[in-house]
Amino acid sequence: MSRIVRVPASRRWKAGKIAVLVVAVAVSVTGCSTSEVLRFGWPVGITPEAERMRELWTWSVLAALAVGVLVWGLIFWSVAFHRKKKDDDELPRQFQYNVPLELFAVVLPTIMVCVLFFFTATTEVDVLAKEEDPDITVDVVAFQWNWEFRYPDEKTPDGEPVSTVGSSTEIPLLVLPTGKRIQFNIEATDVIHSFWVPELLFKRDVMPRPEKNNQDNEFQVTSIDEEGAFVGRCAELCGTYHSVMNFELRALSPANYDEYMQLRRQINSDTGVPYTAGEALAAMDCGELCSPDATTTKPFVTDRVARSASG
Repeated sequence: MSRIVRVPASRRWKAGKIAVLVVAVAVSVTGCSTSEVLRFGWPVGITPEAERMRELWTWSVLAALAVGVLVWGLIFWSVAFHRKKKDDDELPRQFQYNVPLELFAVVLPTIMVCVLFFFTATTEVDVLAKEEDPDITVDVVAFQWNWEFRYPDEKTPDGEPVSTVGSSTEIPLLVLPTGKRIQFNIEATDVIHSFWVPELLFKRDVMPRPEKNNQDNEFQVTSIDEEGAFVGRCAELCGTYHSVMNFELRALSPANYDEYMQLRRQINSDTGVPYTAGEALAAMDCGELCSPDATTTKPFVTDRVARSASG
């Protein structure tokens, strides 16, 4: 007959304390704060939508870890205390059917999936919510291998929308205000690209002719919660220079943004044409945030003569 080895409660309690201590030491030696640990590798978000997605991610990971701990615990418990002994010639008692256990194994996962679906769906609805009259509207145009940002509600003296386009030597700057609802209208002119600012915790494919591809090419953020410079990238393989198709999101206070846009609507007396993004920022006095050049990334040197072999 099989023998069931019972472990004294004192030994189980001691093993549990050791396990907790090991986990605490593992977390503390990483040097991470509590908020960093609970983000599980996600960057710090800068919009309310980003925070909603971070919360979904945190609770999903915690639920997955709880299930993992339960499964691992049952496996180790079975291996440690229900294995066959050397002097045991008979197999352990077999169970062909266990209706309560089978119901538990079906019902509990079903409930877990339903709960996860509910919170995923509600988060998606919140993140994709749009209002009819946003404070700022930006047209984002992606093309190999560059970006153009147009402000359709802001006009230059020649009647054209204020626009920013990058070049081989200049990273395009997407300048936006904090604390305002912003709508992005995205479209590509050649192949599929992807608009991604990691701190938004959100990215969206940029399709050519979105109306023909059954794509909703508009999304909004309730507000950008902090000033700063944040790198933006193309997250869809789009050709030779895909990896360097970067831009920079420059978030300014509403007052600085208004000053910036006022300059963009004027003619630069030195050049005789409307201010560019870099010229307008350089003419302002707001510290590093008014740098005319990108601070989070740099242009890619495409001139092969300017490079040399490294090995």
